Amino acid sequence: MPRWFLFSLILLVPGCWFDSDPEELRLSGKTMGTTYNVTAIGVDLDAEALSEAIEDTLADVNAKMSNWDPNSEVSTFSAMESTNPVAVSPEFVTVMAAANDVHAKSGGKFDVTLGPLIELWGFGPRKPEDPLPLEDAIKTALEGVGQSRLLALDTEQSTLAKSAPEVGINLSAIAKGYGVDAVAETLQEFEIENYMVEIGGDLVTKGENIKGEPWRIGIEKPDASAQTVQLVVPVSDLGLATSGDYRNYFEHDGRRYSHILDPVSGQPVTHATTSVTVIAQNAMLADAWATAMLVLGREEGLKVAEQHKLAVYFIDRDVTAGEDAYITATSSAFDALKAN
Repeated sequence: MPRWFLFSLILLVPGCWFDSDPEELRLSGKTMGTTYNVTAIGVDLDAEALSEAIEDTLADVNAKMSNWDPNSEVSTFSAMESTNPVAVSPEFVTVMAAANDVHAKSGGKFDVTLGPLIELWGFGPRKPEDPLPLEDAIKTALEGVGQSRLLALDTEQSTLAKSAPEVGINLSAIAKGYGVDAVAETLQEFEIENYMVEIGGDLVTKGENIKGEPWRIGIEKPDASAQTVQLVVPVSDLGLATSGDYRNYFEHDGRRYSHILDPVSGQPVTHATTSVTVIAQNAMLADAWATAMLVLGREEGLKVAEQHKLAVYFIDRDVTAGEDAYITATSSAFDALKAN
């Protein structure tokens, strides 16, 4: 699932919260098919040691969660033919437990067994005249989707089992957020208490920025032709993720089809919601919920957000007012955070 660039905005208001003058260390690199950016605030920061630790952390996350690495833990599990429970790492258990929670609370709109539908619909170059998948093909693909009935996680025994050999797991909509949280834990091992970690638009913050103020994050306007800020929100000691469809969609017979797939219907979503931002207790949950909320769309998503007290910001295309017109909506929890 796509995650878009978010701008970190630092207010130029002085603060005093270190005995010595703090320094701002910025580290960046590539991971998970995108980039990472770390901003750490502290005194006498060891850039070399910190950079090495971050790289090691991200390498470990990829070794467990990457669907692009055929030797990763998730790839090995997906490729195995056995349906017996197998031991999985504590990290894998953590991610799958979170995935199961979001899957259940979203009515199945978040699903890590989406592979058959992804393969059916495809994400490569597409011509307007190319036919859409037939209903029978969608129905067949849906038989291989549904993590609640196809996967069995035992958190006490740290085992995972699948119901059939062909069942696979795709963690692309949650692993990036988990990676953000893993890097944040690494920073805390270095006793760094003020930082921002961002991977491909998913992020987590802690403490304050270099000016001694809460971190403030700019949410991108859903315009594929430019990178401009739609809204600025305070995000301290929380995770944030945005999911959008405005850079990856196709049109067929005058109808717009998102490349965000609904695991329940087997179809691309066609509602007007084009971007969803979720603020949660960590980046992993924000990542997963942003995907689920984009599938749900504003109308149903707001109901789920209110039910589970989720902080969500929706941006819909205003189809009656032109291509660049938008309608926004927020959950109560999001309004409460914004008011801080």
